[in-house]
Amino acid sequence: MTTEVQAVRVVVSGVVQGVFFRAHCQRRADRLGIRGWVRNRDDGTVEAVFAGPPADVDAMVRWSRTGSPQARVSDVRVEPADDPGDGFQVR
Repeated sequence: MTTEVQAVRVVVSGVVQGVFFRAHCQRRADRLGIRGWVRNRDDGTVEAVFAGPPADVDAMVRWSRTGSPQARVSDVRVEPADDPGDGFQVR
């Protein structure tokens, strides 16, 4: 039996740095068993890769559209990505 895996890269714009976006993202990913990573980028956006069962990856993308309670998300770009391997980390 093969389990379907989806992997996406998201870039989140808005007020998303300095508002615990990455910490909340890691907790949510850990709860769902999502593999990947999240990091701040120099341009003020947050970039993440999510991999796992499609329904759980979709849940992470939906969460990214709101983010942490202090975040103010203005845009989320989503594109296919390669599976990053095991675990989820803040970079």
